[in-house]
Amino acid sequence: MTIAGSDSGGGAGIQADLKTFSALGVFGTSTLTAITAQNTVGVIAVHEIPTDVIVAQIDAVVSDIGADAVKTGMLSSSPIVATVADAVRRHGISNLVVDPVMVAKSGDRLLREEAIATIRSELIPLAKVVTPNIPEAEDLTGQSIESDDDVRRAAVAIIGMGAKSVVIKGGHREGPPTDVLYDGEEFLEFTTERIPSTNTHGTGCTFASAVAAGLAYGLETPAAVRQAKDYVTAAISAAYPIGQGHGPLHHFHAFWR
Repeated sequence: MTIAGSDSGGGAGIQADLKTFSALGVFGTSTLTAITAQNTVGVIAVHEIPTDVIVAQIDAVVSDIGADAVKTGMLSSSPIVATVADAVRRHGISNLVVDPVMVAKSGDRLLREEAIATIRSELIPLAKVVTPNIPEAEDLTGQSIESDDDVRRAAVAIIGMGAKSVVIKGGHREGPPTDVLYDGEEFLEFTTERIPSTNTHGTGCTFASAVAAGLAYGLETPAAVRQAKDYVTAAISAAYPIGQGHGPLHHFHAFWR
């Protein structure tokens, strides 16, 4: 199940999550936290869903269909973060992937500043995997990240918040994009060739959803991260131009001619 906001442009959010789940062979369900009017250029408007409706969606899915893994994306406000965390605890969800979505690819903020503290205190301690990019890891830890050592220090800090593991994604750094996985004991690095492309809208949503899909069908965390990295890389490579800004990935590249 994905618990996230919508993207009317179809490249990120709930839409990207459900495409990823389907492409990777798991049945996807969804809980909508916000409606965004959005395209490849920017976010035009955001409408938050009332927290009681968010809870009702989660309860409806879990009580009937269940959820082998859950991924969170755009939660936008402190009350929404707290509501989702409470539902995760109540339903005993252990395979939780937290993508701490803060800013859209266009630069528009998707998370209120005051909600960052609630993510730290309420949601991260419940996470099996947290998947921040470099700016998100900086916001979560209050640390500047420039070097390899900085990445590792930030990973240690996020584990200190209670997460079982964290993947700090390297796409914002120079050179080949290297994602660093830390589980409190061991650091693992996942590197691929950098693909020159403007079709990167929804990469964070897609990566976290792919990790959740891997956990749902029984992969251990390192294997889930590896297949997510490979899937996102292939989806960027196969993407074709859509819109006038940052285009989406090609989630169904393995199935389309």
